Amino acid sequence: MGGSYSQAALSYDQNVTPDVIFGDGNDNGAFTVGTGVADAGTSNERTVEIGLRAKLRFDENGQPQNTFNSNGDGTYTFQAGVAPGQTSDTPVWSFEWSVNTASDLTANVNNSTTLDGLTYEMGIDLDPGAGTQFVLFDPIIAEYADHAIGDNGTGNGAGVSAADAAEYAVLLGENNVAQNSWRVNWFGAFDPTATGTYDIFLRAIDAGGEVTRSDIQVITVPEPASIAMIGLVSGGALFIRRRFMI
Repeated sequence: MGGSYSQAALSYDQNVTPDVIFGDGNDNGAFTVGTGVADAGTSNERTVEIGLRAKLRFDENGQPQNTFNSNGDGTYTFQAGVAPGQTSDTPVWSFEWSVNTASDLTANVNNSTTLDGLTYEMGIDLDPGAGTQFVLFDPIIAEYADHAIGDNGTGNGAGVSAADAAEYAVLLGENNVAQNSWRVNWFGAFDPTATGTYDIFLRAIDAGGEVTRSDIQVITVPEPASIAMIGLVSGGALFIRRRFMI
C-alpha cells in the first residue's frame, strides 16, 4: 500500500542516475533534483529520483550546446528570441527531464521497481508573466511516447525508444529510467520573444500522494540588441529632460 513516503529538499546542479541516456553527446549535470522514498517500510519500497534542467538548444548557428545557464538555485537564464532556422514559435532553449524509480540508485540493476509502478504529473507554464498557465499531463504512463528508457546500467546515450505502444508498455514494465528533451512550444501557443519567467515541474505519485518532485524556472531576458536599444531610449529621454531643465 502507498502513503508512507519521505521527500528530500531539492539539490541543484546535480547529475542524474545513471547518466543522460537520450542522444549521444548530451552531458550530465546542471539538473535540479528531487528524491523521495515511496512505500517506506514495505516490500515495494523504492527511492525515486526526478531531475529537470533547461538547456541552450539552438546557438547562433542553430546547433545544440551543453550550455545550461544554471543560476545554482533551480533557475536558468536564456535570451528571449526565435531560434535560428526554426519556426517562429521556437525559443533558443529547451528543457530536459529524468525519472529513476530504482529501489537503490547506486545499484547497477533495476531492482524490479519499474516505471509503471507509479504515476506522474508534469506542469509546463506558458505564461511569461507573474502568474502561471500550466499545461498538466502524465508524461510517462498516459500514452506511448518516444522517451529514452533504460536502467541503472544504461550508458550515456544508450537509452531505448519504443517503436509502438505495445513495446512501450513492455519497456515501462522492465525498466526504471525514463528521460527526454522537449521544447516548450510543443505544448501550446508560445511567444519566444517574450521576456519573463516560465515554471516547469515534474512529480511522482503513489497511492498515498506525491512522492517527490523537481521544480525549475526558466528566466528569459532581452537580447543584447534590445538591451542596447532600451539604453539608447533611456539615455535620450534623460537628455531631453536635462535639456528642458536648463
